[in-house]
Amino acid sequence: MLLSEAASLLITSRIEGTADVSITGMEIDSRKVKTGDLFICLPGFTVDGHDFAEQAITQGAAALVVERVLPFDIPQLVVSSCRHAMAVLGDAFYEHPSRKLNMIGITGTNGKTTTSYLIERIMNDHHINTGLIGTIEMRYNGKAVPMPRTTPEAMELQRLLHDMVQNDVQCCVMEVSSHALEQGRVKGTDYRTAIFTNISQDHLDYHETMEQYVAAKGLFFARLGNSYDADPSERKYAVLNADDPAVDYFRSITAADVITYGVDQPADVQASNIRITARGTTFHLETFRGNIDMTLQMVGKFNVYNALAAITAALIENVPLEQIRDSLGQMPGVDGRVEAVDAGQPFAVIVDYAHTPDGLENVLRTITEFAEGRILTVFGCGGDRDRTKRPLMGQVAAKYSDYTLVTSDNPRTEEPLSILDDIEAGLREQQVAADRYELIVDRRAAIQKAVEMAQPGDVLLIAGKGHETYQIVGTEVHDFDDRLVAKEAIRGLSK
Repeated sequence: MLLSEAASLLITSRIEGTADVSITGMEIDSRKVKTGDLFICLPGFTVDGHDFAEQAITQGAAALVVERVLPFDIPQLVVSSCRHAMAVLGDAFYEHPSRKLNMIGITGTNGKTTTSYLIERIMNDHHINTGLIGTIEMRYNGKAVPMPRTTPEAMELQRLLHDMVQNDVQCCVMEVSSHALEQGRVKGTDYRTAIFTNISQDHLDYHETMEQYVAAKGLFFARLGNSYDADPSERKYAVLNADDPAVDYFRSITAADVITYGVDQPADVQASNIRITARGTTFHLETFRGNIDMTLQMVGKFNVYNALAAITAALIENVPLEQIRDSLGQMPGVDGRVEAVDAGQPFAVIVDYAHTPDGLENVLRTITEFAEGRILTVFGCGGDRDRTKRPLMGQVAAKYSDYTLVTSDNPRTEEPLSILDDIEAGLREQQVAADRYELIVDRRAAIQKAVEMAQPGDVLLIAGKGHETYQIVGTEVHDFDDRLVAKEAIRGLSK
C-alpha cells in the first residue's frame, strides 16, 4: 500500500511530505516497528503515541499517522483521529478480513467467555472451522495464543482476522467489551450476529454511570447495519436476553433482525423445567426451529442463559437442534468458570471468575441449590478499578455465605487493606456477625485458612480470578493460580 492510497481512505486527511512512499506493515507499538512500517501515533489514557514517533523512526518506520505535525523529516499522514484512522487503515491493509468470515460477537457483563466457548464447540462439531478471540485466549486450528485484553485494538484485531482467513477459518466468535466498543476497537469489523448476555454493575471507574455503560454496549447493536439483504445468509441478527431490563433499549436502537432468548419472559428461544444438581443442569427447550430436552454438564441458571445464547446463534446458522443438544451435552465447561478443584478432599472446592456483584450472586445462588453443608467464600475486588461495586459484593457474600474470607484480588497500586475495608462495609450493612467473616490481605493465606476450615459436605467458593494465573501487586505481576494454590492447601491437610 502507498501512503497516498492510505490517505484516499480518509477524506479529510492530508500528507506532509512525499506521498508515494510504500507501506509494508502497520504498527501502534514503537518497540515493534520494522523497516517499511506505518507507525500510527495513537493517543492513549496514560501515554501518547506521538511521544514515541522518534523511536519508531529509528527502528525503520516509513511514515507516520499523526493528529499534529511532528518535527521529523518523514512523510506524515495528518488525520483528525488516529484511532479512527487505525480502524479504517487496518481493515483496508488486511483486505477486509471480517467480510470473509461469519462474525459472531458477544457483549454483556457476564457470560461472554462461556457463551463464546459453547458456540465454538457447536460450530466445530458441525464442521464449520471456527476461531475464537476472547478474555482467555485467541485460538483456531489447534493454535492458541494468550490475550492481554478481552478485545484487541483495531489494528491487531484485523491482523488476527486476516490470519484466520489465510488459515481457512470460516467463522469467528469473539467477546466484545464495553471498553472496545467505546474506544472503536471493533470499528470496521463486519459482524453478522451480535449477542447480548446481561448487564450488571461493572467498569463504573471507566463509564462513570450505568446509563453510560449500557450506552457503550448499545453501540454494538446500533452498528449492525441498516439494510436488509434478500439472502438470509447476508442478514444481520441481534440476539437479546429477554429477561434483562436492557432488552427494550437494545431492540430499539438496532435495525437488525431481533431474536430473543430467555427463561422468565416470553422469548423466541425459551428454557423451562430447569433442574440443577451438583453434576449438571437439565431443561426443556422451545425454539422457532422445534423443541428438545437439553442436558448440560455445567451447573447453574446463569449457564442456562449462556447455553440459550449459544443455541440461538447456532440456530441462525441452521445447525440442527439434535446436533446442538449433542455438542452442549458433551461440553465439560470452561476454565475458571464454576470449575471444580478435586484433590481427594471430602468437601467441594469451586473456582470461578465472578468479579461483579451479579456474577458473584449467580454462582453463590447456584451453590445454595446443591450444597449439603456450609458455604465458605473467598473473594476480593481489583485495585484501581470501580470502588462502588465493592460493598455490593460484600452484601452478596453476606447473603449467601456461612463464612466469608475477604482477601486481595489484583490490588495493583491501591493499598490492599483499604480495598478490603470497602468490601467490609457491605458486610456490615448486612449486619454480619464478626465471627462470620474475616479480612486476610494475603490471598494464599486466605485460601489456606478456608481449606483448613472446610468440613465434609461444605462447599468452598474461591471467586474473582478464575482462569487467571497471576496476581498484580503494585506494578509487579506474580505467578498465582487459585486452582493450584487450593490443591496445595488441600494436600497439606494430610501432612
